[in-house]
Amino acid sequence: MPSIGHVAVGAAARRLCGKDLSPKQLVCVLTLLSAASLLPDADGIAFRLGIPYGAPLGHRGASHSLTAAAVIGLLAGLAGKTFGLPPRRVTLWAAAVAASHGLLDTLTDGGLGVALLWPFSQRRFFAPWRPIPVAPIGLGMISRRGLEVLEFELLFFSPLFLYAFWPRRRPG
Repeated sequence: MPSIGHVAVGAAARRLCGKDLSPKQLVCVLTLLSAASLLPDADGIAFRLGIPYGAPLGHRGASHSLTAAAVIGLLAGLAGKTFGLPPRRVTLWAAAVAASHGLLDTLTDGGLGVALLWPFSQRRFFAPWRPIPVAPIGLGMISRRGLEVLEFELLFFSPLFLYAFWPRRRPG
């Protein structure tokens, strides 16, 4: 799955997480939650390191697990604290957004599944319903197929983007 859907989740979570924050803090929260939504795909470096796709540290392996999501949440909470953000709230939202990455990837129609329960299990999971087309990896995104997947995701996740950036009503 390209990053469009993951960023949409992070942006929508920012709106829920940042109800009473200053504009500067909202930018920080948006940055942290967007990073948390994308960080599991840092495992793409495994291809360059010769780590097989299906290995525990391969693509959609350990970094896509619920354990990794908890660690990402803790790191985001610590980072947020340095910017004056509420650490507990940022930790919980960042962990939820990071967990959504693996869960969304189970909805794709290709690949080897997602190691959601690593390190307790090496099993890789797919959801029973898989409506999201799998994206080409790397430079394969710059292809007709890659553009089709990007277009699909933009449409599929547009409600989240609308929610994330729709102007709030001002009290009064």
